[in-house]
Amino acid sequence: MNVDVTALPGIGVRKDFEVKCGRRIGVVAHRDGDIDLIVSKLEDPDACAAQVPLSTDEAAALANLLGAPQLVSNLEDGQRDLPGITTRQLPIGDQSPYGGRTLGETGMRTRTKASIVAVLRAGQLHPSPGPDFTFTAGDLLVVVGTPEGLDAATKLLAHG
Repeated sequence: MNVDVTALPGIGVRKDFEVKCGRRIGVVAHRDGDIDLIVSKLEDPDACAAQVPLSTDEAAALANLLGAPQLVSNLEDGQRDLPGITTRQLPIGDQSPYGGRTLGETGMRTRTKASIVAVLRAGQLHPSPGPDFTFTAGDLLVVVGTPEGLDAATKLLAHG
């Protein structure tokens, strides 16, 4: 997939790509930090059919919605021959005792036998986080383990 990056003098940068139907979808990252989701007109890929302003939190939530399922699907595809192994997405919620704390502080692997293999934060993937990786509320963890281990991981992240 080719993403076109176009400087917009005085505005910021447009990043977009063409989808199967011929429209272009992308974002405009404004110099002031604003972000717009854009969709082109079908008959004119340079003309905007829709423009939706997004806050930083909204852009991160959308990126997580779009990125997390594909990442988990790829992980699950690689584990089809491993019976008993499951992948689950677990959030660091606002009330989690691990917001602002490191992966090592969770004792996740030792306490649950489940492993955190990636973290999605604000649309960015952080693969194979180390023990010093600090979680923040809103992070989406990709965790691999047995169903029992994943249940234990869910409880651990919510309640400590």
